Amino acid sequence: MSKYNLYALGNALVDFEFELDEAKLSSLGIDKGVMTLIDEDRHHTLVSELAPHEVKKACGGSSANTAIAVSQFGGRSFYSCRVANDDSGLFYLEDLQRCGVDSNINPNARPDGVTGKCLVFVTPDADRTMNTHLGIAAEFSSQELVPEAITDSDYLYIEGYLVSSPTGKAAAIEARNLAQTSGVKTSLSLSDPNMVSFFKPGLLEMIGDGLDFLFANETEALKLAETNDLNQAIAHCQTLAKQFAITRGPQGSLIFDGDSIIELDAVPVNAIDTVGAGDMYAGALLYGITHGMSLPDAGKLASKAAARVVSSLGPRLEPQETRSLL
Repeated sequence: MSKYNLYALGNALVDFEFELDEAKLSSLGIDKGVMTLIDEDRHHTLVSELAPHEVKKACGGSSANTAIAVSQFGGRSFYSCRVANDDSGLFYLEDLQRCGVDSNINPNARPDGVTGKCLVFVTPDADRTMNTHLGIAAEFSSQELVPEAITDSDYLYIEGYLVSSPTGKAAAIEARNLAQTSGVKTSLSLSDPNMVSFFKPGLLEMIGDGLDFLFANETEALKLAETNDLNQAIAHCQTLAKQFAITRGPQGSLIFDGDSIIELDAVPVNAIDTVGAGDMYAGALLYGITHGMSLPDAGKLASKAAARVVSSLGPRLEPQETRSLL
């Protein structure tokens, strides 16, 4: 039996989550509904403007949320990332440890710099918008990989956000190659429509000659296939991965099991905040298939978990609430 069910790698970001209306987003010059990379000056400007607003803070980043989900369900996760020797880096490490996730972070030898931060804006329609300053996460590289942990895992999980960094993309490809050589299954999330729009060639490099599992939402899948036809997007994904899941919000999700498409209904819920829904979906599904569940059952668990996440603020649940879904 492998030591870890999931080895994830991605951008370590301290999430600062705000509830704002669309008028406020517009006044701040923020594009709604997508992730936008911002520089340090813009980050400080926004933080100053948002000072009067209540904020919720947590260690985040897409694949970190997925690794935490696997751990909270009762699985074993490892997360490779890069944080700095600052207060945010210490907060990140301690929060990750509280969530039961092992990592490459050396608490006594964190590099100088600024830990990455993600300003998350939740609007009344439950949509999420992100402005991300990567900080030292932009320097994530193969130095942060722990090969012995990769080879002792059931699945490797890569977030598509790494494609925006040359060293991050190279590290993702190196990790994928090592996993494939060692018989470890590979998975990747496309992460965000902007990643597909602006970095598609890089994402295809990260996918390589094919993955075991691909995660995408409908918008990302359509953009990847350069089509408006979902059936064409499904056919395109079949050329990139042995299995995949396409989430469709209130329309549920589609899972390809290698032979046929499984259609799963969404769990009816009053959505408050869609932050982390896709991350939780991936974590629950990967927990399920590494713990003896059939793919349809793992998909049902993923749908329930994602529905529970969007019914409250923040990208994750409390551990006892996560396990209650089992």
